[in-house]
Amino acid sequence: MGIALITGSAGLVGSESVHYFADLGMDVVGIDNDMRGELFGEEGSTDWNRRRLEESVENYTHYNVDIRNENAIDKIFECYENRIEVIIHTAAQPSHDWAANDPITDFTLNANGTLVLLEATREYCEDVPFIFTSTNKVYGDRPNTLPLIEKETRWEIDPDHRHADGISEDMSIDQSMHSIFGSSKAAADILVQEYGQYFGLPTVCFRGGCLTGPSHSGTQLHGFLSYLMKCAATGEHYTIFGYKGKQVRDNIHSEDLVSAFHAFYKEPRIGEVYNIGGGRESHCSMIEAIQMCEEIVGHEMNYSLDDEHRRGDHIWYISDLSKFKSHYPSWSINYKVEDILKEIFKYNIDRWKSAQV
Repeated sequence: MGIALITGSAGLVGSESVHYFADLGMDVVGIDNDMRGELFGEEGSTDWNRRRLEESVENYTHYNVDIRNENAIDKIFECYENRIEVIIHTAAQPSHDWAANDPITDFTLNANGTLVLLEATREYCEDVPFIFTSTNKVYGDRPNTLPLIEKETRWEIDPDHRHADGISEDMSIDQSMHSIFGSSKAAADILVQEYGQYFGLPTVCFRGGCLTGPSHSGTQLHGFLSYLMKCAATGEHYTIFGYKGKQVRDNIHSEDLVSAFHAFYKEPRIGEVYNIGGGRESHCSMIEAIQMCEEIVGHEMNYSLDDEHRRGDHIWYISDLSKFKSHYPSWSINYKVEDILKEIFKYNIDRWKSAQV
């Protein structure tokens, strides 16, 4: 078999993709320079995961390269151009909050880096599926205009509304507050679509809800369930920002997401867009997630509520998965929120404890 080229290969979705496609018998070329460690400090570093991949995945080759480095990226693509069968682009500056502190770095990583990869794809392997992990933040705060109802532990949508089963791809991305992060990812999202529509490349944007799983190096600035469970397990203080802790997110396990990548790889389409997340099958509010964490760890969490919400943040977001499921009917959600939290706890508790010593 050929090669799966994966950017952000030591991160949550990238490393899941490494294992998944290596298990299919493919060789995997990973590109990751641990920019996450530079952005978020030691707590957010993925270097531990990179070492694990190099030790455990025999058919994995790692490149410590910045995706903005056009010459270095071109050399990698040129080296493997006749063998590359799929490109999975997960590398990014992923934090809503961090982006506002350095918009230029945020934009160059998310938009310019994506452009470099698209051009390399067009030059060296234009028929290869290009899979991009976009974000639901491309819709900005428009979801907050939906008719929402406050309940005891969550916000919920009017059950008769057309988005009652989740937000679909026809929601406008215009005239809303996206956050700086959402803006840079929207630019990349449109580029990926355009390289499909204009140049005829098999590209896809997966507009993810909360992407999660045991390999996430969660921090306060990024990694909702991972960081929440870490705080629950270690006693570290957790702050909820706004909306009374009743804001709702759908959560998709990285394995379920990568299996969606695989479905697209097997039957690619031109310039496609999908909302992807846990949908109505896997979602929770902040309060509900805390209650699940407390039950798993066996004690109360140390948390507080800040009345000020993050600008452009969503009050309620659940993905409508019907478009993707109609195109790929064999795909399904296998992990629910509680399953994910239990796995995060089991997988990381020893590492978290050793870091406290």
